[in-house]
Amino acid sequence: MTLILLLILAAVPLLGVLWIALYSTLTTVDGLFMSLILLAMSGILGMTALVELRKGKAAFSLNASPASARAGQGGLVQRGKVQEVVFFESNVGQPNKSIVTLSDHGQAPRTLVLEGDMRNALPVGQRVQIVMRKEGGQNVLADVSYS
Repeated sequence: MTLILLLILAAVPLLGVLWIALYSTLTTVDGLFMSLILLAMSGILGMTALVELRKGKAAFSLNASPASARAGQGGLVQRGKVQEVVFFESNVGQPNKSIVTLSDHGQAPRTLVLEGDMRNALPVGQRVQIVMRKEGGQNVLADVSYS
């Protein structure tokens, strides 16, 4: 649906350029700049449609929730109660890291290493469901659900 809408919206400015060319105002300064603006709009929408087509699925789908979409793209889901969040500031040029410890009803605590400062996103004592994804070899927090 999104792809069809993008293609229609990309064609509308092209009709404007055609109208300008038919009424011979293409050679005026107004006609030239209006044609360039319309071609730029059409190009942007056309490139967006091409990216959507190459992905093979609609990123702007209305029937998929963001958390399920992220989890479906190779995300790792972890659940538990946050025991501890320790933040480590790295050297210049290196990403900062947080070490998060999750516990779950008597099981051994799990340790997660996430990129960035997670002290505010993961409050200690709160039950959470974390969706992580790999980005540049680092675990990045994609979504958090509190329960």
